[in-house]
Amino acid sequence: MYQKPTIKQAIIKAAKALWRSLPILVGVILLVSLVSVIVPKSAFAYLFQNNFIIDSFIGSAIGSILAGSPISSYVFGGELLSQGISLIAVTAFLVSWVTVGIVQLPAESVLLGKRFAIVRNITAFFFAILVAIITVLILGVV
Repeated sequence: MYQKPTIKQAIIKAAKALWRSLPILVGVILLVSLVSVIVPKSAFAYLFQNNFIIDSFIGSAIGSILAGSPISSYVFGGELLSQGISLIAVTAFLVSWVTVGIVQLPAESVLLGKRFAIVRNITAFFFAILVAIITVLILGVV
């Protein structure tokens, strides 16, 4: 017999999920703090040229390589914005950070097939750029 979940059960489940993700959040905050101290702001300015297309491509490429959890990407993205990185680069980074997984490609190839994994990652990479461009155009922040 199916029992409908209650609000109390949903709150408990959400609290447990938050508790499990807490170490990841703390780790990302510490990592971002470390990177912001070690890497000078001029390095970000050198990497991102405030070019609409190139910044979205670079942001997507970095996000594809680093790959991480959606929760931590918001913290990292906020720090990038505070460092003066353009919104298009950060948006491309966030979308590819979550959807593209170069690091996970070997495991994905084994589980889902090599061709599927490669096509999915390439498609997600280019869609990350497209989503970033459309988002920034809609917001009118160019």
